[in-house]
Amino acid sequence: MPLTNTAIRAAQPSEKPRKLFDGEGLYLEVAPSGGKWWRLKYRWAGREKRLSLGTYPQVSLLDARKLRDDAKRTLLGGADPSAVRRSEKIAQLSVADNTFEVVARLWHTSWKRTRSEKHAAQVLRRLEMDVFPRLGAMAISTIKAPDLVAVAKSVEKRGAHDLARRAIQISGQVFRYAVAHGHAEHNPAREIEPSDVLQPVVEENYARVSPERLPVLLKAMNRYNGHTRTRLALHLMSLVFMRTGELITARWPEFDLEGMRWTIPAKRMKMPTPHIVPLARQTVEVLRALQMAGTGEVLLFPGDGNHEKPISNNTLLFALYRMGFKGEMTGHGFRGVASTALHEMGFEHAHIELQLAHQERDKVSAAYNYAQYLPQRTKMMQDWADYLDAVRGEPINLSVALATGVPRP
Repeated sequence: MPLTNTAIRAAQPSEKPRKLFDGEGLYLEVAPSGGKWWRLKYRWAGREKRLSLGTYPQVSLLDARKLRDDAKRTLLGGADPSAVRRSEKIAQLSVADNTFEVVARLWHTSWKRTRSEKHAAQVLRRLEMDVFPRLGAMAISTIKAPDLVAVAKSVEKRGAHDLARRAIQISGQVFRYAVAHGHAEHNPAREIEPSDVLQPVVEENYARVSPERLPVLLKAMNRYNGHTRTRLALHLMSLVFMRTGELITARWPEFDLEGMRWTIPAKRMKMPTPHIVPLARQTVEVLRALQMAGTGEVLLFPGDGNHEKPISNNTLLFALYRMGFKGEMTGHGFRGVASTALHEMGFEHAHIELQLAHQERDKVSAAYNYAQYLPQRTKMMQDWADYLDAVRGEPINLSVALATGVPRP
């Protein structure tokens, strides 16, 4: 049903953003902070995109529909509405429009050039959701440290402790840009130590098995009697130790089984470059078994209900629960297990960090190339697969059941 002004006024915020749909891609997003943002969902060059159309009530329901229609006409004219909007905003910006939002968008346009599209969009979204509703309309030169603290505390109040700290961090980057370009004289974020104004949070590492329990886990994975896809996914996770989200969204065109290489595109990574995963002999065998299982034509791990979407993060986690490792192991835990073992095996720290695709790379980051140290990493990945075989004490169970009629995970 199309939206009404009554429904919009009555919409209340919740812990997570809410979407109220109007039609033809237009919807109102109600942020946890209480802000209400008009957004348009559309497709450009085969990809789904979002366009911000302003906030309610400054932009009324009628205005939002007119903006949606304008954007549709832009699409019919062969142009991307988001690109057109960015060009128009940049052309109109001047020092006279010296609000925090204007300067922040200028900073973001400059900063995102060396970041992945996904990461850049996430940062802009955090600004739009958490910072702009409070500071966006303020002249940037008038904003003081207590204003930033108020923003962070409002984010903290909904339980997003990490995002509260990031709100200060991102705002600090905007102010550094503002000072450098003459929009402000000082950076109030430098006067804030997050630990002094936000509640302390006890950081928890992802659960991972001890070295003594690793053989038990690997054998339990070999005997797992759930879905073939899930068992093979767990073996693949242990061999490549990528993040769970990166694994479950893997696509067959990314793999070169003959060349024994998996190339993850930058848009699925936390960095603006692709990431190469050398494939050990055992890893290729798991992938060929997965092909035989017939679980998906594009995605390696399609969902049961919708083959265009991957399985859930919880699929692997709940399988570990059923094997008796609840609270003792997670999908992400394989990364920690591999890092610790590879360091003990004497591999170079830089090679391990590059293979883990850590965003923070200290000295390695300045010269990072996605194919750097590839021969060394190729040997390391084969040695790691051989190590798992030795610890398991038996070959990987590659028995395959066709996806049709196989028990659910």
